[in-house]
Amino acid sequence: MTTVVAAALLLAVIAYAVFGGADFGAGFWDLFAGGDKRGAEPRRVIERAIGPVWEGNHVWLIFIFVVLWTGFSEAYASIWLTLFVPLTIAALGIVLRGAGFAFRKAVTTTRYQRIFGGAFAIPSLIVPYCMGAVVGAVASGRVPAGGIAGDPVDSWINPTSILGGILAVTVAAYLASVYLVVDAARVGQEGMVDYFRRRAVVTAVVAGLVAGAGIFVLREDAAYVFDGLTTRALPIVIASVLLGVISLVMLMRRSHAHLTRVTAALAVATIVLSWGVAQWDFILPETLTLEQASAPEGTLGALIVAAVLVVVLVGPAFIWLYRLDQQGMLPEESVENA
Repeated sequence: MTTVVAAALLLAVIAYAVFGGADFGAGFWDLFAGGDKRGAEPRRVIERAIGPVWEGNHVWLIFIFVVLWTGFSEAYASIWLTLFVPLTIAALGIVLRGAGFAFRKAVTTTRYQRIFGGAFAIPSLIVPYCMGAVVGAVASGRVPAGGIAGDPVDSWINPTSILGGILAVTVAAYLASVYLVVDAARVGQEGMVDYFRRRAVVTAVVAGLVAGAGIFVLREDAAYVFDGLTTRALPIVIASVLLGVISLVMLMRRSHAHLTRVTAALAVATIVLSWGVAQWDFILPETLTLEQASAPEGTLGALIVAAVLVVVLVGPAFIWLYRLDQQGMLPEESVENA
């Protein structure tokens, strides 16, 4: 049962990285779109793309926290006690980001649109960085077992956490730019297709360079995960590289936009999957295994039932939501006020 619950937890992390990551990445491009006139059209594309779906993406984050605190409470306690600073920053950023996105569409003056636009865009950079830093803290063994607190500063300000934060930001920006290429093409905005394609190519290269440099960081600072990435998770790492290269080539050749989106999402998904496999079977390397941290079988059984219900009830709803969005059948609530 422990393995099943851990696999469900990892799948939820992958889902949040792919869907929520693109959501944060859209905010990244909103931040760097330029001034009012130059950035108006890219921001309209971003608002149209994420407006109908952005609130739903945090379902996966809620699911992650519920499974972690219920199924692996000792690890959950240690992570929160040690990493309360970046996690609190991330939580506040998510709230501020949502409020900024909602209020920017409601105000009419340029001044307040800028204020609320900043409240949306700046946290879109900070939140994925903090979450990547949390992953780096766990991967580098800086979170102690036993439900106790580790160092509140060094735990998330260290080489692996910095690597995780930068990689999370660049990957989110890459995913979003690829998705936005497809969305702009769907409504025939060829100028915006080229605009986001250029940014997708650049961020793909940057993400590849960051990941390549990360090998040396992990070797020195997170030896257990590094060993896992170069042994049991190596086939997944290779698959991620190949998918990234395929996506980059298709972007540069301006072909198969929808397939490019799929390969980009799979490239990111396999990055997260390789981390999970590399860390297996520790939830806190190298101090706490999944078996040691797991809840009683009755609790795990209830979690498995809940996970199945999520797949049966929530999964089809999300599929239908995204399908309606891609067919242009949802209201473009933000365009008129942009």
